[in-house]
This record gives sequence, structure tokens and C-alpha cells, in this order.
Amino acid sequence: VPLAESGGGLVPAGGSLRLSCAASGLPFTNYVMAWFRQAPGKEREFVAAVNWSGISTYYADSVKGRFTISRDNAKSTVYLQMNSLKAEDTAIYYCAAAFWRHGGWGWAPDPDEYDYWGQGTQVTVSS
Repeated sequence: VPLAESGGGLVPAGGSLRLSCAASGLPFTNYVMAWFRQAPGKEREFVAAVNWSGISTYYADSVKGRFTISRDNAKSTVYLQMNSLKAEDTAIYYCAAAFWRHGGWGWAPDPDEYDYWGQGTQVTVSS
């Protein structure tokens, strides 16, 4: 599995957490990187995506203004900084990679567009 997430845990509501996803064996800059999450009994949900350079980002409305996605191409790692966490942010968070795309972000929320997935890291926000 070329993607490995870390950084999950238990945090109180209003707190912060930073997730990391390290890629191995991939030409990292050829891939758009994204975070998804899945809560119990719910479908996998798009959270955020970042283009190859890190300049362009895209967020789900539910996390806009609270979460920040970034990447370090020298380390082949993508990050998700999560602030002002809420109980409804509780989920397993997955890192995903999609081979380079043209155009805008309309495709990004579709899980079927991604080529690789990590195994996930649990984030639990206590209320």
C-alpha cells in the first residue's frame, strides 16, 4: 500500500489534530492528493484535496475555514490540519491519490476517481 496515514487520536471538541499521509513508491508530484472520511453507518465523504504543487486546494463546505490541506513534495507527504473540531468530525480519515487531472475540482469528491488509498486513521472528537 503506497499510502500510510498517521496522527489520528482522541481529542476534545474545539481541539486540533494534524494528520499525515506518507506516500512511497509513487511519483508524488504526478498525483492530486486528498482526504476523505467515513463515519459509522455513513458513506465515504470527501474532505479536501490539493493539486501537485500545493497552490490549489478544494474543501468540502463542512470543513471550510477549519481544516487546511497541504503537501511537502520533498517528503512525499500530505497533511490535514484540523482545528475547531466537532463531534461530527469523528470518523476514519483516509488519504487518497489521483493521477494528475486537468481543469477544475468538479471530479474531486468522487471516490471512484482515486487510484490509491491508505488504510485510514481514526479520529474521535469527544463532546
